[in-house]
This record gives sequence, C-alpha cells and structure tokens, in this order.
Amino acid sequence: MKLLFFDDFRLGVLSGTNVVDVSEALRDIPRNSPQDLIRGLIENFPNYRGQLESAASRGQGVPLSQVRVRSPLPKPANIICMAVNYLENGTRPEPAPIDAFQKSPLAVIGDGDTMILPDVPASIFEGEAELAVVIGKPTSHVSEGEALNFVFGYTNFIDGSARGLGGMNFFYRMKSRETFSPIGPFIVTADEIPDPQKLQIQLWNNGELRQDFPTSDMAHPVARCISWVSSIHPLEPGDIIATGTNHRGLHAFQDGDRIELEVTGLGRLHINVRDDLKRRWPRETRGDRLARGIGANWIGEPPPQESGKYAPQPAAAT
Repeated sequence: MKLLFFDDFRLGVLSGTNVVDVSEALRDIPRNSPQDLIRGLIENFPNYRGQLESAASRGQGVPLSQVRVRSPLPKPANIICMAVNYLENGTRPEPAPIDAFQKSPLAVIGDGDTMILPDVPASIFEGEAELAVVIGKPTSHVSEGEALNFVFGYTNFIDGSARGLGGMNFFYRMKSRETFSPIGPFIVTADEIPDPQKLQIQLWNNGELRQDFPTSDMAHPVARCISWVSSIHPLEPGDIIATGTNHRGLHAFQDGDRIELEVTGLGRLHINVRDDLKRRWPRETRGDRLARGIGANWIGEPPPQESGKYAPQPAAAT
C-alpha cells in the first residue's frame, strides 16, 4: 500500500495513478497534527488496513497530477542518518565503522517543494540519494534477525548537506538546515518491498542521471542499522532511518536545479533548488573527478566553487 498526504494534509491511498482520500476511515485517530495522524495509523495499522483497502476500492479518486503532494512524514520525532554506509562500488577496502547522526525534524519538505540554500560559507551544497526506513512500532535493543519485523515501510529521502563549515559539531550545521530533508512522495508498506537490499537508487539533476547504485552495496544492511540504532536509544512509530548513499555521484545542488529521486518501488520524489545568491559550481560529480585523478580517497572530493559569494578569490598580484 502507498500512503500519502495531499492538499491540506488529507490522507490518501494511491490506487493506480489516482489518489483516494481515506481520511474519513481514520476519523477516530486522535490527532493535533498530520504527524499525529500518520503515527496513529502506523501504530494501529493492522486494525485499519482493511478499512483503507475498502475505502480505496470504493473511491474514484483524483489523478495524482492534480493534487499537491505533501511529505508523508511531516515531522518525525527522530530522523537518524547512517554515515558512510556504502562500499562505493566495491572500492572501499573494508566497511567504515557503523555510525550515524541526527537531523532536525524541522528540515523536512515534501514532493514539489524547494530546497533553499542558505547564506552560509559552505564549500558546496550536495544532496544524497537514500533509502529511508519508516519504523512501525516501539523499537529498543532489537536483534538484527528481528529488526525487519519492526519496519512499517520505506520512502525516498534526500540528505541535504552544506559542506565545509568546519567546527566541532559540523554535522549539525551541515545537515539540519531548513528544507534539507526532502521525503516522499509516499510511504510504501513493507509488504511491497520483500528485500530492501535488492533495490536500485537513482537521482537525476535536470534530467541527467547522477546517482545510480544498488542497496546491495550497503556496508551495513538495513537490519543491522535498525539493530544498532535501537541499541543506543528507542525508536518510535513514524521515525526514520536514512540508510546512506554512494558518494561518487554527489555533485553541487545549485539555483534552478530540478532534482528527482526514485528508489525501486517507492515512486519518484521531485524537488526544486533555490539559491538567492546564485552561486555556481562545475557540473561534475565526485566520481568524474576521481576518474581524472582528483581526490585521494574512495569517497572523492567535490569541485570548488566557481563564482558568487564565498567563492575563493584569486591571489593578489605582487
């Protein structure tokens, strides 16, 4: 089942290419916000699934193209992002130690929304294409063997980054910027994704494919990530674990870009990018630079800023 919020955060089920409003079937779920509604549904999904299926089969629906799609998880309590969790096309000699960081729930945007690049001295802005896991029930200290039983579903996720800001806790300032967590367009329930390690992740920028890699290349698979995170703190229904990216396709997000992300079976997430400062970078990926011998590690290094505020200035003549 594909679940989504649309228009004024009505809850819908995707039926073919139409959205069927199923909000009436969920009127008894207490809520003060859309996140309360989706969390209440996730927590009690077995009790509501039949009603949703029935409502979706009876309702005519409207074409997906005629509604405004919202983030399916408008404000999750926890957004956990796995760090350096791919083997980079098999080029890393061994997996990096398992690690993660948190992003602010207030960074979330949805399909059709705009990532806004802030006025900060970042060396580059990038967006990482990722598979995100949606937790289905209270999860604490679960084993790797049990972990997938705690998954409600999956969604597309872009991990926006303002790199090069330095400082002690640089991940906070790099990753938790407003609009830096696009999610959606749907939550696809786990029964439709039999094996999360057999998916393809693809990201296009202005129609050009930039990231294209399989989830089988994860250093620490989905079940291991869930088990490890839940050993540190509990997870709640509606929480997200974003499972990392292959860095070789990373490239500059810049003003006017149209970004599309699709993980197998999860629909396609579309966002726009706006930079009021109109900063520019070369149109190349980290992998392109590695192929030219630029970069000393498996992840590669981003290109330097070419123009605009904070661009490196040429040395003065002597």
